[in-house]
Amino acid sequence: MDIYGYGGDFNKYDGSDNNFCDNGLISPDRVPNPHAYEVAYFYQNIWTTPANLQKGEITVYNENFFRDLSAYYLKWKVLANGEVVQSGFVNDLKVAPQQKANIQLPIDLKGICPCKEVLLNVSYKLKAGETLLAPGTTVAYDQLTLRDYQAPDMKLANSNTTNVAVKMPTVQVNDTSYLIVNGENFTIEFNKQNGYLCRYEVKGMQLMEEGSMLTPNFWRAPTDNDYGAGLQKKYAVWKNPQLKLTSLQQAIENEQAVVRAAYEMKATGAKLYLTYTINNKGAVKVNQKMVADKNQKVSDMFRFGMQMQLPKTFDEVEFYGRGPVENYADRNHGALVGKYRQTVAEQFYAYIRPQENGTKTDIRWWKLLNRGGNGLQFVAEAPFSASALNYTIESLDDGEEKDQRHSQEVAPVDFTNFCIDKAQTGLACVNSWGAIPLKQYRLPYQDYDFTFIMTPIYHEMK
Repeated sequence: MDIYGYGGDFNKYDGSDNNFCDNGLISPDRVPNPHAYEVAYFYQNIWTTPANLQKGEITVYNENFFRDLSAYYLKWKVLANGEVVQSGFVNDLKVAPQQKANIQLPIDLKGICPCKEVLLNVSYKLKAGETLLAPGTTVAYDQLTLRDYQAPDMKLANSNTTNVAVKMPTVQVNDTSYLIVNGENFTIEFNKQNGYLCRYEVKGMQLMEEGSMLTPNFWRAPTDNDYGAGLQKKYAVWKNPQLKLTSLQQAIENEQAVVRAAYEMKATGAKLYLTYTINNKGAVKVNQKMVADKNQKVSDMFRFGMQMQLPKTFDEVEFYGRGPVENYADRNHGALVGKYRQTVAEQFYAYIRPQENGTKTDIRWWKLLNRGGNGLQFVAEAPFSASALNYTIESLDDGEEKDQRHSQEVAPVDFTNFCIDKAQTGLACVNSWGAIPLKQYRLPYQDYDFTFIMTPIYHEMK
């Protein structure tokens, strides 16, 4: 096994600050760390801002002091819900150093459905090679919004077939250990001891790893910056907020099964409510609601969301959101919104020491699929963040103090660990010895409400 050594790896006598001198922009093998892409974005010298986007007019600012933009050409694309629908080039960029110029692009939105989000991607590329840079190298880019994203209606409807009566799901309550929801070609089970969804089978396809559960999640494996600010101790109450089931109820409402679980969170004084609405095809709308005790003083949390484990065969990811590299609430400016297809294995980045990684933000929809294209799709009431790894949070967590570990030494698990979050606290990329995220990127102790829908994806055999 090959690892990159850092302070403390070589002997027990030398002074050491752990991996402090080995966590910069570039890893020892010259591979850019994920945060390098964000730095590269802010270091670029050509900037694009709206002038009159409805007429296709943009403003280009040349931040260079001593060269104009004649060495570059502009490439633009219009994307509707992530699909390229128009594109073009501007070969003659007449923008002097430290000057701005307006440029007209032949954009036409008339043929694009008003229901779709429309984005404009602009990139600036070299006409000819320069030193180490080949012709066509992108030296700057931006993404502008032509039409805002419209979140989907979160009303979960039954799937109706003409002249065929809806077959409502039924709830079996006489089992000692499980509350069982049966429907046409699906079975969903809830553990009566803790109220958690613990089995999800549709048309013979097991969508959850055996023995796993869909559980609330408020914790992440602390990052280097988290350790530097002591957040692994300050936020420790959220690692195990001592959830205790106080009520588990079920009903049939509007020809759908509804399961409601209520919890005390003894360590925080809050109340948590999980509501599951299940339609006739096995789609599940999940509502996670936390009501804080206004009289309690409790720390911020790392995240507000849920996690579940799927069989390892669900090893492909498709999503419409910011990518392709990992990104976080305060480190996502350089990640463009688009449609991406990746593997679960590609989500993990081997930082010098193990820690939280692989998250994507501003997700519109997310799919976890097997090789046959079957799996689960997730959508939410607003753009959300998500990750899918072959590593658990626990396996990447060093505990209260940094351990002398390396990412390559962490054994992957034999399932896909999926996290879906309303929000996750930022990374505080100011320094790694005390800075915490800016206020707008923190999650204070307060009320939260998060709704998402899980929809099975399966292809009929013909």
